[in-house]
Amino acid sequence: MAASSAAAGALLHNINKQILIFHPNAAFHQCVIRRIGTSAPRCQSQPQLKRKSAPQQLVGVVGLEVHAQIHSSTKLFSGSQVRFQAPPNSMVSFFDASLPGTLPALNRRCVEAAVMTGLALNCTINRKSLFDRKHYFYADLPAGYQITQQRRPIAVDGALTYSHLGGKKRSQVLNKTVRIKQIQLEQDSGKSLHDDHRSQTLIDLNRAGVGLMELVMEPDMSCGEEAAAAVRELQLILQALGTCQGNMSEGQLRVDANVSVHAPGDPLGVRTEVKNINSARYLARAIDYEIQRQTGVLQRGGTVQNETRAYDSKSGQTIPMRDKEGLQDYRFMPEPNLPPLMVYGDNASLPAGVDARQAVVVERIREGLPELPGVKRDRLVHAYAILPEHSFTLVSEDGLVDYFEALVKETKKEPRKVIGWVTKELLGHLKQQDLSVSQSPVSPSALAELLDLQETGHISSSVAKRVFQEMWGSPGKTALQIVQEQDLGLVSDTAELHSICQRVVDSNPDQVQAVRNGNKKVLNKLMGLVQKETKGRADPVLVRAILEEKTS
Repeated sequence: MAASSAAAGALLHNINKQILIFHPNAAFHQCVIRRIGTSAPRCQSQPQLKRKSAPQQLVGVVGLEVHAQIHSSTKLFSGSQVRFQAPPNSMVSFFDASLPGTLPALNRRCVEAAVMTGLALNCTINRKSLFDRKHYFYADLPAGYQITQQRRPIAVDGALTYSHLGGKKRSQVLNKTVRIKQIQLEQDSGKSLHDDHRSQTLIDLNRAGVGLMELVMEPDMSCGEEAAAAVRELQLILQALGTCQGNMSEGQLRVDANVSVHAPGDPLGVRTEVKNINSARYLARAIDYEIQRQTGVLQRGGTVQNETRAYDSKSGQTIPMRDKEGLQDYRFMPEPNLPPLMVYGDNASLPAGVDARQAVVVERIREGLPELPGVKRDRLVHAYAILPEHSFTLVSEDGLVDYFEALVKETKKEPRKVIGWVTKELLGHLKQQDLSVSQSPVSPSALAELLDLQETGHISSSVAKRVFQEMWGSPGKTALQIVQEQDLGLVSDTAELHSICQRVVDSNPDQVQAVRNGNKKVLNKLMGLVQKETKGRADPVLVRAILEEKTS
């Protein structure tokens, strides 16, 4: 046993040798070495779930921990700038690097963002919250501890109401609620960059000290789809508030999922934690895989291990990282360099001598809350008589609601007819070219002119789509100019249409006979042939009437 421990110690010593702190100044290179005990016995009191009987119906239980990067120009406790993809270690203050003698200075913007988020999620805002040190060793945590809020966080006891589409056609809106246990302010760590070619790890401290809100959700969800819907709703809320940009690909929103399974009525099972998922789609897949994996383990008579796992998007599986059987001691202690964080209900509650402009006042922040996504969806459905799934699409795309409402104000078309143009034609072109709504070459007023030409009977629906394509490629041209230049107006000359319809009828005797035998659907094919002859310019109502007369 002694030989085994000695070998493990030597191995860890060699590994730690390869962890370097990378800094543009070569004199800043340091080697971080700490001996880690490896012989501690596993905790025997950890509950184990074992199934020896016939397979039971097991259900999943899911809780989430979401780390949201606060949208602020500077870090939580220092004046260092926050900028994604800045050169390594170029946004690091003495405090971020944990040099001796440096002290934290709390960023008021981060506090206000946490309070605003708490209000939007129906939390109770603690008028007095505390900061703590959470000790653990990691190479990209230079102080050896993280400043967080373990004892008394800034917001508690909230709820997130989210919706997702269900039913056979996925057109039914299912509303659910997940409880928010707490929201706490804390520092982010740096970033480890693994160089496999040189067998070393480089440390970038640009992210160290960036302000985070950790939102802890209770285990009120049962599957990946629910968890993904909750995270998407949270993402939309944070973006609407402006407290977090929510770009998951840039690590601004990272999710840890706690997953377990149990038979209904039994105690909750042993949970595993799937760490650092940066996509709602991957979150759903990781949770569903983990539920299936744990179910399979228990139904085979095995035991689910309390461990941390990672999601491999290529294989679609979760893989073990480390076990959590032994309770880790973070040695929480009050942060001695920060006083209690005080926020005030309103201006009247401010103590004498406190500058109202410097204080964090809850009511003032509440008054600045914007329209939240759920409220906005309900308003769109009731105000414009659109389908719920359309409201989801509008709210989920930044700027699309404003575009739609501006378009509705300027066109004669009914909103129910306008929505298809926005969610299919406009959004389809934007996605195809990876553009945002604000970058659309077709403005709401330009599209309104096109829709009015269709609504007033000057062009057909097929021609309208052709004109839209032309407008997309030639932003300087109006819809009317394109219609006139290319002679795309509707052919409404009755004599000319009678002549074209007669040629189509004479050329397709089989289809004509089918219509006369009662197959009215074939009439649509004949109409299509007429439209082909007229390049989509024939009035469809008039064409149908003429064809019905000639095939009767």
